[in-house]
Amino acid sequence: MSKNVLVFAEARDDELRNVSFEALGAAREIANGGEVIGAIVGADNHHLAEELFHYGADRVISAEHEVLSDYTNDGYFQAYLQVVDSVSPDVILLGHTSLGKDLSPRLAARLNLGLISDVTDFEVEEGEVIFTRPIYSGKAFEKKRVKSGTIFATIRPNNIASLDKDNARTGQVEFEQVTITDLRTILKDIVKKTASGVDLSEAKVIVAGGRGVRSSEGFKPLEELAEELGGTVGASRGACDAEYCDYSLQIGQTGKVVTPELYIACGISGAIQHLAGMSNSKVIVAINKDPEANIFNVADYGIVGDLFEVVPLLTEEIRHMKVGV
Repeated sequence: MSKNVLVFAEARDDELRNVSFEALGAAREIANGGEVIGAIVGADNHHLAEELFHYGADRVISAEHEVLSDYTNDGYFQAYLQVVDSVSPDVILLGHTSLGKDLSPRLAARLNLGLISDVTDFEVEEGEVIFTRPIYSGKAFEKKRVKSGTIFATIRPNNIASLDKDNARTGQVEFEQVTITDLRTILKDIVKKTASGVDLSEAKVIVAGGRGVRSSEGFKPLEELAEELGGTVGASRGACDAEYCDYSLQIGQTGKVVTPELYIACGISGAIQHLAGMSNSKVIVAINKDPEANIFNVADYGIVGDLFEVVPLLTEEIRHMKVGV
């Protein structure tokens, strides 16, 4: 049975986030011959909206209003509701990002829909969509489906493959002027604490440090390795609590949940709270002086040694490989 699927795309720093393309890839399979509608909300996003066609959208809507230049729950909530009302989709998908986690419960409550959040996989069986999501901090997985009504789900970044970009796919973007009233929040300024580079939740490579880095200076070798690998730096809660880095880098049960292709844990013991945020990474490499550290129990590869000796050697070797020496 074909379905019309609405995908809410998300932009950051004037670029579409990868999870938007991943959601479009999922939408194409779920639609089963139905229409895939991409939608983006903002003040002036039509130049980004066109790219949604390249990744699988049949129809693209740009919902615009001057107060939507930056995210507020009230503003985006009203815009999303109006797009849903105009499209009347069978399925709604958006990324399980900070925005998605903030907005989706309120949308589900207003629309009187069940919400399947943090989806890591899905399958379509006889026209029915079955979603897989982690429970118990990633120790187990459950499968869920919507028995009746509109399907509403959020997609965890880096878990569902996007379609290859097809520049031949084009179309005419539809502009929808939404009505925004009764804003309870006025955004005056945005102060960014995160380091420049790849966003943690979408990074393909993460080099993370724990208390074993000993100081803020101890993160410098990790930053060099991450740069050579085209990735970014993360941290355990212990490193954040010790004020070696900002909490925006925290990975774990009370931080960000990540699923990169490569996760390098440096000086991280492997507390269960940290494992909850990274144990589903595709490949895990652990570097620790303690051979009994719990992190080795989840690692695919382990190096017993001082991270301040091992990490620079890895960085140098990668540099040699890149230049063909």
